Amino acid sequence: MLVEKNVPLQPFNTFHIVAKALALVRIASEADVQAVLDTAEWANSPKFVLGGGSNIVITGDVKPLVLKVEVKGIRLVGETAKAYIVEAGGGEVWHDFVAWTLANGYPGLENMALIPGTVGASPVQNVGAYGVELQDRFESLDAMDLQTGAVFSLNAAQCAFGYRDSVFKHGGSVTTGGQQTLGLKDRALILRVRFTLPKAWKPVLGYADIEKKMAENAVIEPTAQQIFDWVCAIRRAKLPDPAVIGNAGSFFKNPQVSPEQCADIIAREPRVVHYHLADGSIKLAAGWLIDACGWRGKSVGQAGVYEKQALVLVNRGAGVDGGGATGGEVMTLAKAIQTSVYERFGILLEPEPVFV
Repeated sequence: MLVEKNVPLQPFNTFHIVAKALALVRIASEADVQAVLDTAEWANSPKFVLGGGSNIVITGDVKPLVLKVEVKGIRLVGETAKAYIVEAGGGEVWHDFVAWTLANGYPGLENMALIPGTVGASPVQNVGAYGVELQDRFESLDAMDLQTGAVFSLNAAQCAFGYRDSVFKHGGSVTTGGQQTLGLKDRALILRVRFTLPKAWKPVLGYADIEKKMAENAVIEPTAQQIFDWVCAIRRAKLPDPAVIGNAGSFFKNPQVSPEQCADIIAREPRVVHYHLADGSIKLAAGWLIDACGWRGKSVGQAGVYEKQALVLVNRGAGVDGGGATGGEVMTLAKAIQTSVYERFGILLEPEPVFV
């Protein structure tokens, strides 16, 4: 087991914030995790699991032992009459995995193309885009207990999926569907994730951006590959490339409100962008709320609000090589946005990234 010391983390977080890991171990298998747990110096020390670094804001040097997940491998592990079961290692790049499924004839993930991060991090956040969430295609996962070294599997119910939420984001216990599940925050490292991809594939449409692409291309029944290509084009037009300008993607969750709350806001702001959900609640577009408060293009130090999409905070300074925004500047900007949106709309926006 090789423990690297004082490792720069700029290349390992998409915000490209300057910081270092005091100690870092690369995890390519269960054996690597077990080696950490078998070493007296690290067995009982705090640990931080790092995937693609696309959903974190680093606020200083990371003192816990960083476990950089690099478990690889993609394969078809089974099939039923209705679906293919595909498995990917936790260290695989999510977008590359989605592209692999299409290239091999297993559609179903195309709406989630170009989401940054790794496969292992995808259940933590319950990633989603354009009408599809990970939980819609999830079959099960294998993870390793960072206290006992035991490898265990979880199904969808045990993962307690919610909107950009899961059992991996909580300590203590999590209640879902009337059942309690032990929170796994800072306790589990996800090794592999399996997905159920339907044989009787149907496109998931209904979003304005995709419908616009259908009209532009005169396509009534798009293929999975066409949806994949369109989603990539849409995201590239709206969102900054982390390789060019540091960011963590969508920074705030879209808030869900009651019909009464929505009606109150519409009475004051008729143009507010909103979507009706199946459970009767209404989702508001956080980007619209932020834009309405005048934040688009504004900055705090080197941390700013992206000019093309107010939902995205960016690092206006140097890229991967260092410099630029600090984690403190990002936090200050985020809190200022939360305050102004709350004062105007009575809604407290919740950040998506984890502050480390």
